[in-house]
Amino acid sequence: MSQSHSSSSEVSRLELIAQGQDFAPVIHDAVLREEKVLEIKNFNLWYGDKQALFNINMPIPRGQVTALVGPSGCGKSTLLRCVNRMNDLIDTVRIRGDIFLNDQSICDPGVDVIELRKRMGMVFQKPNPFPMSIFENVVYPLRIDGERSRSVLEGVCEHSLKGAAIWSEVKDRLHESGLSLSGGQQQRLCIARAIASEPEVLLLDEPCSALDPIATGKIEDLIRELRGEYSILIVTHNMQQASRISDYTAFMYLGRLVEYGPTVDIFTKPQLAETNAYVTGRFG
Repeated sequence: MSQSHSSSSEVSRLELIAQGQDFAPVIHDAVLREEKVLEIKNFNLWYGDKQALFNINMPIPRGQVTALVGPSGCGKSTLLRCVNRMNDLIDTVRIRGDIFLNDQSICDPGVDVIELRKRMGMVFQKPNPFPMSIFENVVYPLRIDGERSRSVLEGVCEHSLKGAAIWSEVKDRLHESGLSLSGGQQQRLCIARAIASEPEVLLLDEPCSALDPIATGKIEDLIRELRGEYSILIVTHNMQQASRISDYTAFMYLGRLVEYGPTVDIFTKPQLAETNAYVTGRFG
């Protein structure tokens, strides 16, 4: 559907979604041509009796940055948390469908969730360094695995802090508490901790929402640097941020995938009028 459709057309389509009618998303061919690291297939999720995700089908390209955008409550963070099974911690959650990491189901009851989460580095909205030294924050995943070699730990710490673009700022204060850092530094420390276990995918849940513009710029620079080495799935409410840092963008609305394609196309020539309405700020 072209961008020239009237706003009444946009509203009626969104109303159909709000009424719970089936809606076939538009997935651009460019997405389907990419090698995928993750594949979300026929995925549904309920919190008790309330359905929050509806039949999500999404391949996530390997080595690229994919942004999930949409109004608050559309299911972006819920979907992200499903990818490393964080919703397992909620008693009332049930799912139908599956998610595959490198063609292996992550929803299978036999999956070791602790091991899975090492393969899926997660960074949250609010920086959450542990109340321990900067050094111990970074090497925590290795400590859990039983690594005791000081030289190994020091090597991973330096490599991870350099990878998170914060080594030069903290290399002389590794013994200080991670809580002594600024908000932006704390978030980069959390990214360093996430990449210390060499994950296959980085999951970022609005990682800049609690940060000032300068710290946000540093995190965005970092995401661009990590692209290629990691496959990154990021939830953001900031349209400008999605357009700056992502290769692909998926627009979600009320628990449904609406349109998914190359970021440049989603922001300049989306196939659906309601996608155009959202990314240009006419609703949401």
